[in-house]
Parts: sequence; structure tokens; C-alpha cells
Amino acid sequence: MNQIKALAKMIDHSLLHPTMTDAELKAGCDIAKKYEVASVCIKPYAVKDAVKWLAGSDVLVCTVIGFPHGNSTVAIKVAETEQACKDGATEIDMVVNIGKVLGEEWAYIQDEIAQIHDVCLKNGAILKVIFENDYLPEDKFKIRLCEICSEMGAEFVKTSTGYGFVKGSDGKYSYEGATDKDLILMRKHSATSVQVKAAGGVRTLDDLLKVRDLGVTRVGATATIAMIEEAKKRYGIASENVVITETKGY
Repeated sequence: MNQIKALAKMIDHSLLHPTMTDAELKAGCDIAKKYEVASVCIKPYAVKDAVKWLAGSDVLVCTVIGFPHGNSTVAIKVAETEQACKDGATEIDMVVNIGKVLGEEWAYIQDEIAQIHDVCLKNGAILKVIFENDYLPEDKFKIRLCEICSEMGAEFVKTSTGYGFVKGSDGKYSYEGATDKDLILMRKHSATSVQVKAAGGVRTLDDLLKVRDLGVTRVGATATIAMIEEAKKRYGIASENVVITETKGY
């Protein structure tokens, strides 16, 4: 696999912003198909459409469960996962119940991940577990989640949704997303069989290369065009004349 394709296959092209129209979702799938990324991570209702739009390519269809706050019951998350797999998703990004994590109700978290992972396994899908690190003030929460995901056999641990906005003292909302510190911690405390996905803030080729060096194998990103076109320039491959327009979202 050449350098450009290897970088593209790190990208889950994110199509999750709540204001995205169906036309924008289709355009996003066209970008994903053109640049041969790993997957599109698309809003759940559009999974069936994404399967059609991506036909003839090797770009996978990913969707989200309990997104973005993780507050749904386990039964609802399981039902969401079953429907997503039925519609054609082969990658599932689920948000854990963050309040249960903060309450250190680890048996609940283990059961939640196990039930959703079981549905994935039965349907030939993989599971990425989203921690939403901005909401977790101490490393102990992230470490225990890594351990549980390893015990449950999840395929990935993932930093964030890209929408975990924390209210600051000035009343404004912001997020950090994928920090170097968290990525190092997650790689260290996850089994070697568990991969790490960075989401939130990976917007340039240098960002992509940096997280790769930290052990990340997937990123959630909207700036796919900018990253891959920059890679083509850097590695001496002719780029097409493209207008770089960043997709809505993280």
C-alpha cells in the first residue's frame, strides 16, 4: 500500500453534524469514495443510503450509537445497533454512558459494551467505544475504560464524539477532543489487540502524522480533502485541481 493510500485508510470521514442535509451527506460519501478512505461515519438514518452511494468502492459504512451523549438505555442502544447492522453498517461507534462512568458503575459499563459488541459480532461488524474524554476529569476513568474494552474484546477505543462541549467559566462551550496525553494513555492501557481512534481536532496532515506516531490507526475527520491533498504535495504526487471545503463538524 502506498503512502497516500495508507494515510487515507486511517480516515473515517465524518458526516455527523446535525445540520447536514441529505445532499451534503451524499457529497460527503462522494469525497470518501474519491479519496478511498477507510469509512464514512454517517448519521444512523442515512446508513442505507450510504451503502448505495458507496457501492463499487471499498469504503465501509460506519454509524453512531447513543450519539453524542450516551444517555440511552442499554436496550435502546442494542436496538440501534441491530438496526444499523441490518441497514448495512459494518462499523459501530458507540458512546458509553458517561454518568455511569463517572459514578464508577463498572458492571453497568461492562454489560453495556458486552451487549452491543455481541450484536456487532453476530452481524460481522466491529465496535469502537467512545469515551468522551473531555467529560472525564481524571485519568482513572479512561484507564478503567481501556481495561474494560480490552476485557470485552472491543476492536477500538475512541477519544471523543467531536461534540462533547464543556461549558467554561465564561459561559462559552468548547472541547479539546483528541489530546496527545490521552492518546498516549489509551494506547498504553489498551490491549495490543485494541486499536485507538482519535476524534476531534485532527484537521491537518501534520495532525494525522502526529497521532499516527502515537499509535493511532484511525481518525474521525471532516478535513479529508485538505489532509490528502497536502499529502500528495508533500510526497510528490500530482494533485487534482480541487476546491477544499471542510465538511461541517469536527
